[in-house]
Amino acid sequence: MKSLRPIDLTFGAVFVCLMAVGANISVWFPMLAVPIGGASVPLSLQTFFAILAGLMLGKKLGSISMITYILVGVAGVPVFAKMSAGPMALVSPTGGFIISFVFIAFFVGFIAEFSRKPSIPVYTVAALVGLIINYGIGVSYMYVAMNTWLELQISYPVAWIGMIPFLVKDTALACLSAVFMVSLAKRVPSRWTSVART
Repeated sequence: MKSLRPIDLTFGAVFVCLMAVGANISVWFPMLAVPIGGASVPLSLQTFFAILAGLMLGKKLGSISMITYILVGVAGVPVFAKMSAGPMALVSPTGGFIISFVFIAFFVGFIAEFSRKPSIPVYTVAALVGLIINYGIGVSYMYVAMNTWLELQISYPVAWIGMIPFLVKDTALACLSAVFMVSLAKRVPSRWTSVART
């Protein structure tokens, strides 16, 4: 694996910042938080940015930027939802979604790298795979958390039903990310979009 260059670190840092901003949309717009099973789950743009990280940076740099985001939050910088921080965010009901961002960026980047030129169909497939990973890990983790340490007895289907508003929103944003990336690739120097894939 080639060493990271300053431009790699710059792009990675940008996505760390975007993840922090995307996590806290509901801080400025409180009405975007939805109560589910006794917990308040905020709408966010994190899935969109995690998918975009994979599309733009590739599997290596995309996943590194997501790992960095998580480590920054665990270290105490308030970059998680509701301006929270610390390792306890990972054991909260929504901790699985945070963990899933690493896998989203990796697998989205892995699929996107098969396309040698910007392609809406390939990027859309990659984005939807990322979405499946996001909710597969996130909802399963939330289900376990609510039925164990939170002692809120809910069924697995109910856990999924509660996530429908978020799933609809993130499905639309996942498709948008594919279109956005194709448009972005035409405006960004090719060495930037391929820097993480060389």
